[in-house]
Amino acid sequence: MKLNNLCADVGYMSINHEGEQLCGDKVEMVEQDENSTVIVLADGLGSGVKANILSTLTSKIISTMMAAGMKLEECVETIVATLPVCSVRGVAYSTFTIIRIVNNRRAEIIQYDNPRVILLRDGHNCEMPVTTMNISGKKIIRTEVALKKGDVFIACSDGVEHAGVGLGYNFGWQRDDIIAYMEGFWDAGFTAKTLTKILLDECNRLYDGKPGDDATVCVVRIREREPMNLIIGPPSNRDDSNRMMALFFAKEGKHIVCGGTTSTIAAAYLKKPLKPNLDFIDPEIPPTAELEGADLVTEGVITINRVLEYAKNYLADNNSYEQWSFKKDGASQIARLLFEEATDINFFVGRAVNPAHQNPSLPINFNIKMRLVDELASCLKEMGKKIKVSYF
Repeated sequence: MKLNNLCADVGYMSINHEGEQLCGDKVEMVEQDENSTVIVLADGLGSGVKANILSTLTSKIISTMMAAGMKLEECVETIVATLPVCSVRGVAYSTFTIIRIVNNRRAEIIQYDNPRVILLRDGHNCEMPVTTMNISGKKIIRTEVALKKGDVFIACSDGVEHAGVGLGYNFGWQRDDIIAYMEGFWDAGFTAKTLTKILLDECNRLYDGKPGDDATVCVVRIREREPMNLIIGPPSNRDDSNRMMALFFAKEGKHIVCGGTTSTIAAAYLKKPLKPNLDFIDPEIPPTAELEGADLVTEGVITINRVLEYAKNYLADNNSYEQWSFKKDGASQIARLLFEEATDINFFVGRAVNPAHQNPSLPINFNIKMRLVDELASCLKEMGKKIKVSYF
């Protein structure tokens, strides 16, 4: 079967109940195979340590079982049988939302007691067909929908719908309010992570910065695959330069060339002049250069080090977004290409030892470059990108 060119961009974040160190909500994501992903958002009863343990258990059990290919009914039965019911309130200790993306063609959504998942399609709310099932006495709702490019699924814990209770809104932030708010951001081209942050920031504002409940948002954005290629460092054997460049430039997608020596080799391979830009946009980041045939040419280690800092921050609270989202320096441009545009990233890493880096007064050595690339690759993997690293 020919696979379509779609893929799922997933982002999620939480804010904790005021005064709590731990979050009572938990999101787990597992790959079932190359084109199928299971995302579980669990909300433990109450807040703090107990809620954290219950939601962690729930999300781990469901995602592990589903990844192993077990039937949904069996997963839910196991959860229902495993989790205790609160003796006071008579409710289960954890609610959950499961989103399963199958072959990037359809989404299956299974929910127990969490706010219903919102689908924004072509910029507007799209009501999905729902069937109700009874599994071990629990009312489970199930939805299945074929995917379209641009679809945005928004899943959240009830802490989001409770935002503003007794403050700005008498009954909290209703589903319709959330839909109306997010419809405005649908076509701005934001990543799932950025959409998540936009919604949670507004939620936090409605709580007046003092959340009365844990609030978690998980956004799944269906988009086309966007390959990206980055080359850094000359090959350990100089005779391999042409082969390395030929493989790099033959790849579909955009091409980022990092490093002085690397860009000189690329210019020789492409038989085009390398034109350095002389403006230091960021005093700490060396300027970029122009080379016909490459989409971006930057300095190597210092620039990649900054990109890695941005990547770590992106995975944490994404506060640096304000810096790299629009700046024109090399590191910001790479961050935008890798974090926002790319879905599949190929790294071409040369293992040559740069004589300039052997100066003992310089804190850069060969191992640092390798470590930077490894760390950056693992951060990008955590963002849900498909990564391939080739060494030369």
